Amino acid sequence: MDYADPACAYCPSTVRACRKGNAESAGPGFCPSKVDPETQDAARALYADPETLRVTQESARVEAEGYCKWTRVEEIVQFSKKMGFRKIGIANCISFVEHAYVLSGILESHGFEVVSVACKNGNIPKEDVGLTDAEKIRPGGFEPLCNPVAQAEMLAAHGCEFNVVMGLCIGHDSLFFKHAKGLTTVLVAKDRVLAHNPIGALQLADTYYSRVWGPDRPAKPPKLPKQGRKH
Repeated sequence: MDYADPACAYCPSTVRACRKGNAESAGPGFCPSKVDPETQDAARALYADPETLRVTQESARVEAEGYCKWTRVEEIVQFSKKMGFRKIGIANCISFVEHAYVLSGILESHGFEVVSVACKNGNIPKEDVGLTDAEKIRPGGFEPLCNPVAQAEMLAAHGCEFNVVMGLCIGHDSLFFKHAKGLTTVLVAKDRVLAHNPIGALQLADTYYSRVWGPDRPAKPPKLPKQGRKH
């Protein structure tokens, strides 16, 4: 069977050949190593770039040293130290100011300079980008636009070498990543319903959060297939 696209999401737990170093021979038909080895080869060549290589090496060292020991906050600290970063930026939702305050203090306690910019900076009325009053969360009053582009530009303008995203809304985080000048990581992914634990919707997709399914939901709860699906 021929596959047009990689589909790692369908790889059975008994296979995962890339973990064993034999993806080319033992991977399923939809394995990236079989579907598109040319792109894999091109991507591998990019690791020759000194900056990319260094980030790759230090990331792997943090992974190994802190595996199942360090929290994400500790990993951010240790990665930043290994990379030799001096100034770290925090791009936070305005609802996370208190958490950003704690993170800023932690980073400063390790000797970093910290710049933080909240999403509502600039207090731009939503009407300025063509939204109507009815499209606000709370119609009838002033409601500022989330401003991730300015967050990215401000952190870059003030010399941040590494950015930490905390709770930006869907789409707003995408714009931040698009406009960010330096490396960026995510500390908090916003999910107001699940206490910012979005994976809960996947873990409970067949019970409490079955509403996440669309009209083409399989008749039976999905199970990992042996061969995957054809693309």
